[in-house]
Amino acid sequence: MPDFSFSDALLTWFDQHGRHDLPWQVADDPYKVWVSEIMLQQTQVKTVLQYFDRFIERFPTVQDLGRASWDDVAPYWAGLGYYARARNLHKAAGIVSQQGKFPETLEQWIELPGIGPSTAGALMSLGLRQYGVIMDGNVKRVLARFLAIEDDLSKPQHERALWQIAKDLCPQQRNHDYTQAIMDLGATVCTPKKPLCLYCPMQQHCQAYQQGLEQELPFKKAKKPVPIKTADVLIIQSGDEWLWQQRGSHGLWGGLYCLPIIEQATELQQIEQHAKLQAQVSSLQISHSFTHFTWLLHEKLFHVEHDQKEQLSIELNGVWLSPEAAIAKGIPTAMKKLITAKQKA
Repeated sequence: MPDFSFSDALLTWFDQHGRHDLPWQVADDPYKVWVSEIMLQQTQVKTVLQYFDRFIERFPTVQDLGRASWDDVAPYWAGLGYYARARNLHKAAGIVSQQGKFPETLEQWIELPGIGPSTAGALMSLGLRQYGVIMDGNVKRVLARFLAIEDDLSKPQHERALWQIAKDLCPQQRNHDYTQAIMDLGATVCTPKKPLCLYCPMQQHCQAYQQGLEQELPFKKAKKPVPIKTADVLIIQSGDEWLWQQRGSHGLWGGLYCLPIIEQATELQQIEQHAKLQAQVSSLQISHSFTHFTWLLHEKLFHVEHDQKEQLSIELNGVWLSPEAAIAKGIPTAMKKLITAKQKA
């Protein structure tokens, strides 16, 4: 271990250069910290800032969120992605509301849906102002570079060793400031690409910097090419309304409203024959990338008469909504892309 205090140097830097004005930095409101921590999973602060205040304004307390239906919650998360996060948050808020109090220990937080050891540590530290240790992507990067750790941190034994290092460095005093500080350092200085080493309080003691490894660490597995999938997206239109389906609560875009998406040509033929639909000529196509694949969605446009609407909504288990009304209910970003492309076409 280095012969200087990592935590002291970090806190001195944080007092002058850290972020102190984020809307969830509220001493007496673990709920706001909780919502922010879930939103910040795999999402940048600048994106979360666009959603957080609106979400809290609609659901100001954990009881408000716990009592709400998923249909009420979905529009306030639509566009943030990784919707399982929102479903778990909603479910956990219901549990906390019934219990009448927030968890008070790390183990109690971890028992809630969607909360792992790092999020639980953040909630202990930032939410309850008690001792907690975190291990998000920022912390992994800072520590891997500081100590020039070349191990593959996705392997459990190496991650366990890094957790122990994080615990050894994490102070009891000003624990919540330290937690915020190490995240801020990773987010603003020790960034994934082109780290700003000249501004880093750890520069003189950073082993990766001394060895010229700051760009190579943490260890990164070679990325596999992301597969491209194709599907048809059906715009079944009557007047200014389209037929939308609410997706199941599990899986991709769970619980959000979406245009029918057909991945098998035979399924599309069955729908066309059964519902007596005739597709219009259309060349509109959108691309939407997920972490594990990219979807190319081809528009299939159908115009139907008013007297067909009721039967079609029954057969396809859908509801008729204008694009604006669908957006208000909560739709995925890919569907917003399609609406925008359609308006420009």
